[in-house]
Amino acid sequence: MAECVECGADVALHDDLEVGEIIDCTTCGAELEVTDTNPPVLQKAPELEEDWGE
Repeated sequence: MAECVECGADVALHDDLEVGEIIDCTTCGAELEVTDTNPPVLQKAPELEEDWGE
């Protein structure tokens, strides 16, 4: 388990968690990125930006 940085709810995590993985908070719907696995650390996932064909 880890805590959602948006709403503070507990977020269930699976055993084979990887850094960079995106997890959805089931309570508020926030997209969270795994930044460390031991102990599990979640941060708000970065928004995807349009590259406008570059």
